Amino acid sequence: MEKRIEKLRKELAKQDLDGVIINHPSNRFYLSGFTGSAGTVMVTPASAMLITDFRYTEQAQEQAPHLEVIEHDLKKMDTLGELILREKAKRIGFEADFETFSTVEQQLKEKIENVEWVPTQNFVEKFRNYKSPEELEYLQKAVDLADLALEHICGFIKPGMKERDVALELEFFMRKKGAKGSSFEIIVASGPRGSLPHGIASDKEIKEGDLVVIDMGARLNGYASDVTRTFAIGKAGEKEKEIYNTVLEAQLAAIEGIKPGMSGQEADKLSRDIISQKGYGNNFGHGLGHGIGIDVHESPRLSPISENTLEKGMVFTIEPGIYLPGWGGVRIEDIVVMEDDGVRSLTRAQKEFKII
Repeated sequence: MEKRIEKLRKELAKQDLDGVIINHPSNRFYLSGFTGSAGTVMVTPASAMLITDFRYTEQAQEQAPHLEVIEHDLKKMDTLGELILREKAKRIGFEADFETFSTVEQQLKEKIENVEWVPTQNFVEKFRNYKSPEELEYLQKAVDLADLALEHICGFIKPGMKERDVALELEFFMRKKGAKGSSFEIIVASGPRGSLPHGIASDKEIKEGDLVVIDMGARLNGYASDVTRTFAIGKAGEKEKEIYNTVLEAQLAAIEGIKPGMSGQEADKLSRDIISQKGYGNNFGHGLGHGIGIDVHESPRLSPISENTLEKGMVFTIEPGIYLPGWGGVRIEDIVVMEDDGVRSLTRAQKEFKII
């Protein structure tokens, strides 16, 4: 955590700032390790503070020993103003993409005088793009748990079950194994509902012959995983196999072909060209992938319009899909990390076509 604070201080110097306040929960966690729901991190050239209230003081001291923990009274802005005065700060950055207009205008500017409030963008996020060895360990554990849950659910699903029953079983299994919960609302989309890329679990009954798209992940140690597999229930026809193998070919081509220095657009094209050549280009309507870490969706983006450069240390998903309204869909998703010569998959769940 101390190294992250030092990186932030170098950024302060680059932007000629006397300090920065961080309220975005994910950025606050990244800098502090604090998991409470209320708190502000303020970093200056000489100090690093976590300001919170009575409910979280003890927790903050335990989780963020590298920061000065300060308990504010009922008027948080008064405490923040006193600290700014103590630090002799005149130019302070705030997270322009997170703070509301009313917070900046009515609380910061009106209640804390003689300070120039400077909007910043990606002040912390730019560092979060590159995962440390410790973060990769946390991510691998979250991925491993999701893989284990998928293996478990293959022995659980039966025709006649509701999609919602499958999602609940996945959630329960992951929590029993130590997860805080699922990374997002679990998608279980069977039969024709598989054409919905975000078809969250419903009361629809799963039938023999259905393809079932399951998109889920575990939240563990503050980090999220995200994996998608598509299974056939009981039997599968030639069309199901053909579309599945097209998606698998597209995914494997991206995993093999993505290299450091590529743009997100170039990476997306590796899969999209294969799907288009097979005649399903109009049925792959989302981007190839997204960054993942503390948040399920982070930078970089892999899409037809993404100009993000993919660099060593970045972690992102590779998840092509084909969606046919009225018929169903197939998606296969892995999490990978960019290394010196290409990507390495953190996801280990088998992805050959499977009938369960």
